[in-house]
Amino acid sequence: MADELQLLKRQASLLAYLRKHDWVARPVGCNQEFVGLCPLHTESRPSFYVNESKNVFYCHGCGRGGDIIRFVQLYLDLSFPQAVAHLKQEFTRPQPPEEGALEAAAAFYQQQLYCHHEALDYLRRRGLRDQRLMRQLKLGYAPGGSLRRHLTLQGYSPDLLQQAHLISPQGHDTFYQRIVFPCFDNNRVSNLYGRSIGQAVPHRFLARPKGGLFAWTTLRSYHAVIVVEGLFDLAALWQEGFVNATCGYGAHLTAIQVSQLCEAPGREVMIAFDSDRNGAGQRAARRLAQGLGGAGVIPRIIQIPDGHDPNSYFQAGASGADFRRLMARAEVFQP
Repeated sequence: MADELQLLKRQASLLAYLRKHDWVARPVGCNQEFVGLCPLHTESRPSFYVNESKNVFYCHGCGRGGDIIRFVQLYLDLSFPQAVAHLKQEFTRPQPPEEGALEAAAAFYQQQLYCHHEALDYLRRRGLRDQRLMRQLKLGYAPGGSLRRHLTLQGYSPDLLQQAHLISPQGHDTFYQRIVFPCFDNNRVSNLYGRSIGQAVPHRFLARPKGGLFAWTTLRSYHAVIVVEGLFDLAALWQEGFVNATCGYGAHLTAIQVSQLCEAPGREVMIAFDSDRNGAGQRAARRLAQGLGGAGVIPRIIQIPDGHDPNSYFQAGASGADFRRLMARAEVFQP
């Protein structure tokens, strides 16, 4: 509430409000001060001063002063909540769209990443060392405790931030202490993915659609693409030069994501899912390959060494040449 009031006071100009109600004033010196007859009582000599830069008033005649909310209370004989509601109607800008809040949050997190050594240390431990790639992916970090204030000062209401699932009803940051990947759909942020660097639940998306395949606007022109499960897998491949890699944010692709892969008949799709010890990743790879094969696409399953995903494979010391050898050995899937 306090942040909302501060934003309202910045948006609502007392001088503009007074002029809208026919207040006539003259400037005093060069300090952004104006003087005129007091609207709050009858007088013949001007004694009502407004400081434009501080957005406050004081009348030397009646001795009353304060900010714009106090003026409206006195001028219209309203309670404090009524005065706030009146000024919101007069001055508050139209509510920005929810998608804009996602864009603003992603930009804020991106700025925070390079201010927090614990986040950069975590990325280095995960094998990500190329800062140019981090910027290309718009990687960010949510330190917690500051997103709500930052976005409300940009005009996003707490209600909208809750509706977008960026903050909890208590005002806490959804992605607290998480590395944040923006998920793009047609060059717009459609969702955010957070990976915990601490003890919290490792994976988190916002409760909204994830959209299509990652970076598909750029990758759809490739004849051969690599599909991985996770965004860290994708980052590891891009860092090694495999820029035709995309991600479906999990092993189970949506109908939209599958249709994107099938846009170009004859496209070669190399599936590099996790080699989980329970076999879940490889079973998902076979199901995807079977569906793609029936849609005119050429699927190949890359066999990552047991217990690894693409990210951990490179962390364990594999090179780009090693991964190319895995790709060369990947045969066309036969159901």
